[in-house]
Amino acid sequence: MRNPSATPARRDAAQDEMALLGLIAYQELTAFEHLSSDARFSPTLVDRETLARLAVTEFGHYELIREIIASRGMDAQEVMEPFMSSLDEMHERTKPGDWYESLTKAYVIDGVAADFYSYIASELTEESRSMVQSVKTSDANTEWLKDRLQLAISDRPDRASRLALWGRRLLGEALTQAREIGEQYDYWGSLEERGDRGQTMTALFARLVENHSRRMSKLGMTA
Repeated sequence: MRNPSATPARRDAAQDEMALLGLIAYQELTAFEHLSSDARFSPTLVDRETLARLAVTEFGHYELIREIIASRGMDAQEVMEPFMSSLDEMHERTKPGDWYESLTKAYVIDGVAADFYSYIASELTEESRSMVQSVKTSDANTEWLKDRLQLAISDRPDRASRLALWGRRLLGEALTQAREIGEQYDYWGSLEERGDRGQTMTALFARLVENHSRRMSKLGMTA
């Protein structure tokens, strides 16, 4: 993976879009893998079935993006490869300690990633914006994660502080990931029309943190 601190040459919108496709494709594939694995540790069969269904949804998103990549004459593995090491390392650093931390991770990472993708896609093509919208975690899935975590906290109030702390760590990892990818692919440059590059990054990260805080508040937690 190229050094994120290096300043790359500006690329055209098609290259920006293809990089975004590769990033999202690998994110969806890893989400499928982790949810599938986590489903085995579900406390009830209903939970296991629901989490497995969420995993299938993520794989469907991956297949959709893979088809888009193929339709443009590119190989999906080649397009995803630049992101594999960085994302794998992030997941290695954020291994959940139990099933409830797994749910929190899905809730936090999916939310931050969806916000980041939407922001980047907003300056690309209409197809990019539609694609991002189509693969964002559905409201029904997000609602289930929220409800299940609320139930877990209701059953064991002591879980709240531990999961809130875990959520803050996940947010920090997600923001670091977003910053490195933005710098490596110079997405900040493509958004400079909105103002100074520093202001662009500040606005984006403020929005990511604000949206995360709102999602955690729905769980009754302080972000």
